[in-house]
Amino acid sequence: MPEPSAPTPDPPAPPGRIHPNVIALGFTSLFTDISSEMLVPILPLFLTVTLGATATGLGLVEGVAECVASLLRTTSGWLADHMERRKPLVVAGYGLSGAAKAAIGFATAWPAVLVLRCADRLGKGLRTPPRDALIADVTAAADRGRAFGLHRAMDTTGAVIGPLLGWWLLSHWTALGAEAYRRVFYVSAVPAALSVLVLVLFVRSGRHVAPPRRTLAEQAGALGGPFKRFLVVDAIFQLGNSSNAFVLLRTQSAGWSASQVSLVYVAFNVVMALLATPFGILSDRAGRRPLLLAGYGVYALTYGLLALWASRTGVVVAFLLLGVHTALVDGQAKAMIADLVPKDLRGTAYGAHATVVGLALLPASVAAGALWEHVGHSAPFALGAALALVAAMLFPLLLPARAERGARRDA
Repeated sequence: MPEPSAPTPDPPAPPGRIHPNVIALGFTSLFTDISSEMLVPILPLFLTVTLGATATGLGLVEGVAECVASLLRTTSGWLADHMERRKPLVVAGYGLSGAAKAAIGFATAWPAVLVLRCADRLGKGLRTPPRDALIADVTAAADRGRAFGLHRAMDTTGAVIGPLLGWWLLSHWTALGAEAYRRVFYVSAVPAALSVLVLVLFVRSGRHVAPPRRTLAEQAGALGGPFKRFLVVDAIFQLGNSSNAFVLLRTQSAGWSASQVSLVYVAFNVVMALLATPFGILSDRAGRRPLLLAGYGVYALTYGLLALWASRTGVVVAFLLLGVHTALVDGQAKAMIADLVPKDLRGTAYGAHATVVGLALLPASVAAGALWEHVGHSAPFALGAALALVAAMLFPLLLPARAERGARRDA
């Protein structure tokens, strides 16, 4: 019998160039975010106005959905490291999310939305670790910030188009009342289907060299001290990073209409899309650490503004700053994870990070809902600002610059 063929991983793109997989995955995320983000500004309103959910119910929907999905993320990353190809998990995750989002339009009670949001987030949990590992696999170490920044920029371009499309649809369907919200959910199925089509046709997934067969606990234990310390800092930050649904509610309570909230959200995403790639390139030159520290600081400032300056102008300024924060943090966190762990553990590392982020969102969002309802609309933002400052102070202590340089992986 012939010997089984050895794994044939896709070689990284030459330094200074972006691999076609990164571009194709960028378009996949672009279409997915058109589908997802056209719903983000209306979901809190659909839940509270149409289905009668309270602010606490809103926090429960967002927090539980992320928490349930997080239980899958580390497992998904572990599977991605041990499967010959990462792509099937990515396809399954995008497909599940798209179907679940469209189905929300048929819900008649907010608990049904909770179930569908869990399915949507399960899809995200399934796809995100192997997708990020695919990007890291085909990118040279010197270009990781640029690659993840470009992916984030394309993802966020979809987040610009999505709310604009949602606003346009709502403005033409105002006479339909609550039915208009439902129709937007139905339309979201079209770009979701396109995202899966691009993924299936244009993303190549070569076989990769899997690590020795280890249990999930053994695999997680091999991730190393620098990665684990980064995880501790980011977990503290995430405990104050409640769902953006509360920022959207704050915007509406400041006097903006439902369609105007969509436009404010567009401005947030435009800022993020414009800055994600330049910040990624800067992190390749200056290091991830300074940008992550700056991101925590900008978040503290943003939530401080939302707590203290709730005028129409104030919420717009805060939303723009939130876009700066997201561009500073998202791509750099993923590039840093690739720097800190061996190549054969990347899926597990991305899964562990996504799990921590998602698990933190449950207490963050439930606490935000309770504070909003029982203490005041400023209270959730004051808590978020305080925890971001704590994370910013701990970061240089737990992950000093010399540790980042020493742990950085070139492979």
